[in-house]
Amino acid sequence: MQLTQLLSATAIVAALATSATAALAQPTPAPAPAGSMAPATGSMKSDSMGSMKSDSMGSMKSGSMGMMSGARYGGPSYLGAPDLPVTVAVVTAGGGAADFSTAKALTAMVGPTLTNAEVGKLTQQYGKEKVDSFITVFNYTVVDAVKIATADGIKLPAASPLEGKALAGELVKFGSAESTHDRFWTGDMLDHLVSHKIHDQVVDDIDKKYGAPADENYHVISNQAFYDIAQALSKG
Repeated sequence: MQLTQLLSATAIVAALATSATAALAQPTPAPAPAGSMAPATGSMKSDSMGSMKSDSMGSMKSGSMGMMSGARYGGPSYLGAPDLPVTVAVVTAGGGAADFSTAKALTAMVGPTLTNAEVGKLTQQYGKEKVDSFITVFNYTVVDAVKIATADGIKLPAASPLEGKALAGELVKFGSAESTHDRFWTGDMLDHLVSHKIHDQVVDDIDKKYGAPADENYHVISNQAFYDIAQALSKG
């Protein structure tokens, strides 16, 4: 898929805050039934957000690797090796490690219509300031993770052939792989992308640079965004 023109976070939010589609603009559904997936929210201790049909992105079954509860910003932790080819594919979709853009990556994966609608929906739900902060911290997360990996002597492989919606679906699976309740957790996704060790280092760096509240805001909105994307993808 060809990458669309880089869109700045501010431009997206300002232009599209009111352009969310009717489906995405609906309030988050009622508590999830057994076997469904929902985003983690609030202080990352909540277990009562909306539902998604279990067949939307596959069964979302737990991964086979070990995990531990109580990750810093909620959810389980994946302790296995990261899937670096997928990581490289995400970084490439966002324009490269030197100038990674969350907006560009999302647009490459799910297209401009869904990206614009989702940013507008999140802006209505959380407010422009928090969405701006989310995008800024997301951009920094990727850049910092690659920087740490490079300093650790990790050689990044060729990118996974996954692209577009298939790549977005893989991220959704990463974020719910260790969840016993099929919840999406950003921390779990990052563990799969860069390893739990590097994920922890990145969280430390975010807290130092932007503060813990901004870090938690990033996790909360990211949880919601990927949940919404999974719902949209399930509808084709």
